[in-house]
Amino acid sequence: MSLQHSSDDKIQVIRTQPDQSLGCSIIDEQGREVPITEEMIQKACSELDKRLVKPAKQK
Repeated sequence: MSLQHSSDDKIQVIRTQPDQSLGCSIIDEQGREVPITEEMIQKACSELDKRLVKPAKQK
């Protein structure tokens, strides 16, 4: 997605199984493996959208 597109753009996600694993993990402060969930990704994307700085309009 480029800066010219609205952050309101929606992309449909189709899963073959409900609650399908994303197949990736992070390691927390205690060294435990924590599966990355879709909710975690959606939250991170939402935070990034809030910090998006739109370019100044060109003359």
